[in-house]
Amino acid sequence: GKSSGAMETEYPSWFHDGFLDLKEDVAAASRSGKRLMVIFTQNGCPYCNALVERNLAQKDVEELVRGKFDVVTINLVGDRSVTHVDGKHYTEKTFAETLKVQFTPTILFFSEKGEIILRLNGYLPPDQFKIALTYIVEKNQLSYRDYIELNAPPPQAGKMNKESFFLLPPYNLTRDPAKQARPIAIFFEQKDCPNCDTLHQKVLIDRDTRKLIAKFDALQLDMWDKTPLTTPDGQLTNAREWAKKLDIKYAPTIVLFDGQGKEIIRSEAFFKLFHTQTLFDYVLSGGYKTQPSFQRYIASRSEHMREHGKDVDIWGMADKAPENSAK
Repeated sequence: GKSSGAMETEYPSWFHDGFLDLKEDVAAASRSGKRLMVIFTQNGCPYCNALVERNLAQKDVEELVRGKFDVVTINLVGDRSVTHVDGKHYTEKTFAETLKVQFTPTILFFSEKGEIILRLNGYLPPDQFKIALTYIVEKNQLSYRDYIELNAPPPQAGKMNKESFFLLPPYNLTRDPAKQARPIAIFFEQKDCPNCDTLHQKVLIDRDTRKLIAKFDALQLDMWDKTPLTTPDGQLTNAREWAKKLDIKYAPTIVLFDGQGKEIIRSEAFFKLFHTQTLFDYVLSGGYKTQPSFQRYIASRSEHMREHGKDVDIWGMADKAPENSAK
């Protein structure tokens, strides 16, 4: 099968090579009145391309990043030497593994003291990305989730997108850790949510994706609502409080649990069809048990599908997917 959708990215000339000694990079940024932003990338990553060619192409976003941050990139699978702020030495690859970086771009924001004050796991559209930047620049004392709620308050109008595979109330997700049951997929969404609409209309509409999700106990929750539920560990709560406990910041966020109620992986960024399917397959297949790197699992799954004659488009949406394709 064919492989398509990979995009090479030319990073801005004003990005810094950095010392790759993060303590030194933090200090250099601080001397310029800036903060350090570290971006984990990889070759061919279309989401990294979107960060540069969509987000940084907007003048206000570009000026904010360029004026307030020193930006350093780290290759997710690279071999350059990296020294963390604690003095420990790594390669780029082992540094990413130590921090459990699963998605590119993953962005770390450092304080002047070398503390990671915010981590963005995956690509965020420009409006959400700008809120994150402003939060760091303002040196706000609120939690990031509270800051988002204050600056992008949840809508009161509109409707949620419904799917036939979503469970109906009452919601009891209790799992016995000693027993194996169906895995769980929680879709945290909200009303009047364009990114949620895209997820449903361009990804979840796909037949193969729906087959994968049908093997989960799938539940949709309004992340701001007080819908009662029982969590996998047997706690009585509501959707809003559980979202807060899980540190859900964006809609949509998909959190996947195994059959014993343990969180395995979550998607809190913008994903198209292939990566979304692979998230569900990663849990269903048990791939996470032997391959802790989601990116390596993606590569392996893509290669396996192409060997069996299926096309793989890592940047495709459902409405563009031919019948015999993995798009």
